[in-house]
Amino acid sequence: MSINVTKGAESYLAQLLEKQNVEGIAVRLFVTQPGTPYAETCLAYCRPDEVNSEDEVLEYELLRFYLEKNSIPYLDEAVIDFSEDRMGGQLTIKAPNAKMPKVTADSPMQDQINYILYSDINPGLSAHGGEVKLVELVEEEQGVLAILKFGGGCQGCSAVDLTLKDGVEKTLVEKVPGLMGVRDVTDHTNTSNAYYK
Repeated sequence: MSINVTKGAESYLAQLLEKQNVEGIAVRLFVTQPGTPYAETCLAYCRPDEVNSEDEVLEYELLRFYLEKNSIPYLDEAVIDFSEDRMGGQLTIKAPNAKMPKVTADSPMQDQINYILYSDINPGLSAHGGEVKLVELVEEEQGVLAILKFGGGCQGCSAVDLTLKDGVEKTLVEKVPGLMGVRDVTDHTNTSNAYYK
C-alpha cells in the first residue's frame, strides 16, 4: 500500500500536533463510509490512549500516522499535500480509491463491475443527473449477467436503451472477463426526473 505524504504536509501536520501539547500525539487517517459514493477521507488527532491494536502504523520523520484497519484498502495511492498561499495554506487529501478500492483481475467480479461503474460510467451519467448501480450477478447457461438499476435522470429516459447497450454493457463486457451481458431492472415508467422524455 502506498500513501504519499509530501514534506509540506508532514511539517504542517507536525506543527499542529506540537500545539496540542500532548506527549505521543499522532494523526489518525481513516475513511468514513468507505467503498460508497459518500466516502470521505479524514484526518484526526490520535492520543496515545486512542490507539487501536489493529491500526497500521506509518512512521515519518516528524510524525506518526495510525491507519484505521477497515480503511486501509481504500487509502492506497492517497496523497496528503499542503500548499501555502496568501491565507496561510491548504491541506488536501486525495484518495482515489476511497469510494471503491482498487481492483485487479483477481478481484471478485462484483468488485470489478462496481469499480467500473463508479470510476468510468457514473461520472458520464452524472452530467445528466443519472447513475447506475449493480443490483446482483445472475448465473445463466450462457454465462454471468449483471443486473443493473438506473436512477436519477436515467430513470425513464428515452435514451436509456442506447446508454445501456452501447455504453454500459459494451464497457463492462470488454473490461470484466466472464461477464456475458447486463439486464436493466429499472422501472422506466416513472419519467418524473428523466433527462430525455
